[in-house]
Amino acid sequence: MAEITADKRVVVGRDSEAVAATVASRFVSRLLRRTDAGKLTHVSLTGGSMGGRVLEAAAGDPRCATIDWRLVHFWWSDERFLPRGDPERNDTATFAALLDQVAVSDNIHTIAGLDDGLNLTDAAASYEAELARFADPRVGAWPSFDICFLGVGPDAHIASLFPDRPEIRVTDRAALPVRDAPKPPPERITLTRPVINSSRRVWLVLAGADKASALGLAVAGASYQSVPAAGAKGRRHTVFFADEAAAAQLPPDAIDSKF
Repeated sequence: MAEITADKRVVVGRDSEAVAATVASRFVSRLLRRTDAGKLTHVSLTGGSMGGRVLEAAAGDPRCATIDWRLVHFWWSDERFLPRGDPERNDTATFAALLDQVAVSDNIHTIAGLDDGLNLTDAAASYEAELARFADPRVGAWPSFDICFLGVGPDAHIASLFPDRPEIRVTDRAALPVRDAPKPPPERITLTRPVINSSRRVWLVLAGADKASALGLAVAGASYQSVPAAGAKGRRHTVFFADEAAAAQLPPDAIDSKF
């Protein structure tokens, strides 16, 4: 596992719309800088309402038309083990929000669905094998993500790493099957914490008063086993992008900037 050196920052916007717009602008700017320099870029996407809103805002940015999407690979931090195209799958929303418009099909690395002829264990192993095809030996048997997007649940889960469950403690796998998840659907596939934390940048995007407790615990440095969001940390940058409602329980000195 790569050495973790980056500090956590909290950036607060007035509402969820402002948060989505700001994160989207930063995302597009980052992709432009890298692709203009001819650099291959791996991005790990997330589900949830804020994940979709960020990508929708990115798709509306006119600068998208100037990005060389051949240099951008898309992955997911987790997926719900449902048939492809199911509205509850994370990739369904992200295709509609952005990928159908811009991405190169060979650069989209989806996680197997329930209708692909694989059981849950084999689907997780298949995703591990795909990650290994693009392995960066500096970090492990998986790509070095330039940006890993994460949502944060009211219980502080990230990806499909839920509090006080065995998956959050696994360090010798890249992807895992999740059974009997505390949030439906019960069967999922998730990246592990070492993969997430080997990303250059981890951007956690959250909004709403129901996320305030989770954000407060994560920023305060709670145990990652009970508060998974507290254990998410990129090698270079870790940023919580939150709206005012989600940041309501933070002391003023915990907030780095507002917009």
